[in-house]
Amino acid sequence: MTQYKVAPDTVDAILEQDGKIAMIRRKKDPFRGQLALPGGFVDYGERVEEALVREVKEELGVEADIITILGVYSGMDRDPRGPTISTVFICSFEGIPVAGDDAESFEWYNPQNRKDLAFDHNKIIEDFILWKENKSTFWSTK
Repeated sequence: MTQYKVAPDTVDAILEQDGKIAMIRRKKDPFRGQLALPGGFVDYGERVEEALVREVKEELGVEADIITILGVYSGMDRDPRGPTISTVFICSFEGIPVAGDDAESFEWYNPQNRKDLAFDHNKIIEDFILWKENKSTFWSTK
């Protein structure tokens, strides 16, 4: 049987309120101390939608409700640990975000004040701004 190298699946969430996006400050490497979208790895046997809801609950303590998919990001250099494939969802949510799990802290990020974000999250935020204008989906090379 042929052995395949498989890139792990990850998920990221965009939770927006009053024009600002919920971000966590990472507690662990890589990108320790930097802002990132809430998200993480998909567990074996878990659907990406389930992983997204679980990760948002673990990192921010809120219930995410998926609105739509923003896109799929699979750039080879998006994670220094190796290739990953992230499905990014736009969500509404219920509750008050509070940092938990591997989030050092939580903050509302104003996308107009560009900062260096972890992973490829600057590109994802740029794509989200474009999505708000034309509602199209994105992927790493688009």
